Amino acid sequence: LKSTYVDALPALINPKTRRVHTTFNQTIAATGRLSSQDPNLQNIPIRTELGRRVRTAFIADGPGSGGPMVLLSADYSQIELRILAHLSGDARLLAAFAAGEDIHSATAAEVFGVPRDQVTSTMRRIAKVVNFGIVYGLSPFGLTERVPELSRSEAEQFIRTYFERYPGVQAYLEETKRFAVEHGYVQTLTGRRRYIPEIFASNPNVRSQAERMAVNMPVQGLAADIIKIAMVHLDQRLQERRLSSRMVLQVHDELVLEVPTREQEEIERLVPEVMEGAMELAAPLKVDVKVGANWGELERVVDLAEPEFSALDLGA
Repeated sequence: LKSTYVDALPALINPKTRRVHTTFNQTIAATGRLSSQDPNLQNIPIRTELGRRVRTAFIADGPGSGGPMVLLSADYSQIELRILAHLSGDARLLAAFAAGEDIHSATAAEVFGVPRDQVTSTMRRIAKVVNFGIVYGLSPFGLTERVPELSRSEAEQFIRTYFERYPGVQAYLEETKRFAVEHGYVQTLTGRRRYIPEIFASNPNVRSQAERMAVNMPVQGLAADIIKIAMVHLDQRLQERRLSSRMVLQVHDELVLEVPTREQEEIERLVPEVMEGAMELAAPLKVDVKVGANWGELERVVDLAEPEFSALDLGA
């Protein structure tokens, strides 16, 4: 933390603007995601308390901006799982998203065969690992590494049961591998291709890695395409409305904007509207918005269309 961020970032402040500027690369990441360098602002820590303190150093531009400013973060919620549901057409996965359920609890209930209200935190945690890992070719060994309390046989059984409960997902993954072998590439819905010559390798380890790349790219690549579409549309809307708010950072599924407080309410409505409308999926896109004086202390903006609590919270 000290050498990479605390010591390095102040030295990268531009003497004229008094700001830190990154360079975004369009064609470095194989999946189509933007990457960031000098400094890499997509890699600022968030998981530990000490790491989050580094984030608090990133503040909205203040004096000279025409009034007080806040940072607004808009993050696609579980976008890769929503894309997987759309691409696979799996009925159970789509139904869970349509009902607005907690997808990890829904998966835990399906795989462990218990009612939703009997899902424990451990069950949900295991389901979450599998949900996010399935498009990365998660193996039983990989599952036991992430959830040490599971034995190898239990991990194998869990993944086997997952595919039994979500057969559309398994069919999609197998079809994607077959497509890669037949064509030598995979592609996103928007047509972005990734060629994978390793899919023809004689070495089984190399071939297995290529299969994992093949099933992941159409999902992660479409997530990258969607947020790029959203950024273009949002830039247009900001200009049309002659707003002073501006996008300053993109971190994979998240956009960060600098917003004058006088525009805050309008931006809180505009940003999710544009991002959620970037592409129509069978599992609708959802965006979580947070606002704060700095990047490390953001508070969620409650959507007035949603209840702040569920029936479960009331003990129902």
